[in-house]
Amino acid sequence: MYDDFITKNAHQVSQIESTLRSLTYIIPGRFRDAEIASESIHSGVQLLSLYHDTLLRRAQKLTRLPLPPSLAAHPPSPRSRYTRFWTLRSALYRRVAYVLQVVQYVELLCEMAAKRRGERARWRVVVLLEAVKAACRLLLMRITRSRPLVTPVLPEREPIPEEPPGEEEEEERDDAEPGEDDEDRGDGRRTIANGDAESVAASYANGSAEDGNLHKCSPSPSSPQQQQQQQQQKQLGPNGEWTMSRTGMSLPSLPAPGDTGGYLLSRVLTADDIKPAPKLLNRLHGQAQAAEVLHILAPLIFATALALTQTNNKGDGDRARRRAWLPWLLGVGAELAARQLRDRGLRTTPLEREEWSRRGWAMGWWALRGAFYEHVTKGIVEGVRRRMPGLLAGILEDYEYLWENYYFSTSS
Repeated sequence: MYDDFITKNAHQVSQIESTLRSLTYIIPGRFRDAEIASESIHSGVQLLSLYHDTLLRRAQKLTRLPLPPSLAAHPPSPRSRYTRFWTLRSALYRRVAYVLQVVQYVELLCEMAAKRRGERARWRVVVLLEAVKAACRLLLMRITRSRPLVTPVLPEREPIPEEPPGEEEEEERDDAEPGEDDEDRGDGRRTIANGDAESVAASYANGSAEDGNLHKCSPSPSSPQQQQQQQQQKQLGPNGEWTMSRTGMSLPSLPAPGDTGGYLLSRVLTADDIKPAPKLLNRLHGQAQAAEVLHILAPLIFATALALTQTNNKGDGDRARRRAWLPWLLGVGAELAARQLRDRGLRTTPLEREEWSRRGWAMGWWALRGAFYEHVTKGIVEGVRRRMPGLLAGILEDYEYLWENYYFSTSS
C-alpha cells in the first residue's frame, strides 16, 4: 500500500520532503537545548527521501514506463548514467553506497548525541564516522576498478511519469459507449494518428488555436472555447511539445525560423552520450590514484589531528582545540596535494573534470573549519551579521552556533 502510494504521488511526496527539509535549514539552532530534535527531523527526512528514491527506482525498473515529455527531451546526465550503471551491476557497490549515504545523513546527529557524554566521547565518534566514510569510499574505488568517486554515489531521483490528463475520463467513455470508435470522441476531438503527427506539429508551430484543437470544428459558445484552450495549455509541455491525451506520447515543437542552428545543435550527440557508462571515467594509475586516495583520507587526517590535539582540559578545551593551526594545515595540505597530483592530461574525461571542479568549490568549507574560522572567518561573519536585518541575522547566528560547536556541520 505504502509503496503504491509513493509511486503514484511521487511529485507531491517530493514537495513535502522539500518543505520539511527547508524548515530544518531555516531554524538550524534556534532552540539550543532542542538541537537534537531539529537535527533528528532533518536526518529523518533525508533517510525517508533515500527510501523513497529506492521505491521509485524499483517501480520504474519493473514497469519500464516511458519518461514524460519534459524528461524525455533531456537525457540523463553522465553522472546519473555512471552511478546507475554501477548500482545495477554490482550489489556490493549498492550496499556500500547506501551505507555511506546513511552515515552522511546521521553523522551530525550522532555527534550531537555523543557530545552530551563529554568531549572525549564526541571526538571518538567523529573519528569513527570519518573512518567508516573513508573505508566505504576506498571500497567503492576498489569495486569500480580504481576509478574516481563521484558525488553523490547513488543516482539521483527520477520521477515516475504521471498519467496523461483525461485518461480516466476516456476510460469511462469507453465503458459507457463500447461500440464507439476509439479514434472518435463525442466532443469532436480526434486522437492523433501516426500520419497526422507532422500536420499537428506544424499547426502548433504556426500558433493557430483552431488547428491546435486537432480538428476543424464548428463555432461554439465562449465558455467551451475557454475550456478547450485550458485543455490545450495542459497538453503543452514546458518546451512547447504537444502531449497526446490517449497515448501519452509527445510531438516536439518546431524551432523558430531564426534559431534553426541552435535547435539542431541541441540534438547533436556528444562523445559522452554514446560512450558506455564505465568509460565515462578512466581508471587511475600512479600519481592519479594516489591523489584520489589522498582526497579520500583528507577529512580523516583532519579529524584525527583535531582529536589528538593537546588541550588544558578546562572548560575552553574545545575552543583551544579549534584554534590550533596544525590540524587545519594538515587537512588543507592533503587536499591541495591531491589536486596537484591528479591527472591533468588529455585523456581526462569531462565527468572527471566536473568532479574535480565540484571538489574545488567544496574546499570553500575549509574557511569555516578549525583555526581559519576562529582567527579569520569568524570576525568577518560577525561583522556581516551586525549589518543584516533582524530575521536574517538570527538565522546566521544559529548557523554560527553550529559551526563553532559541531565538527560535522561543515563537513562535505
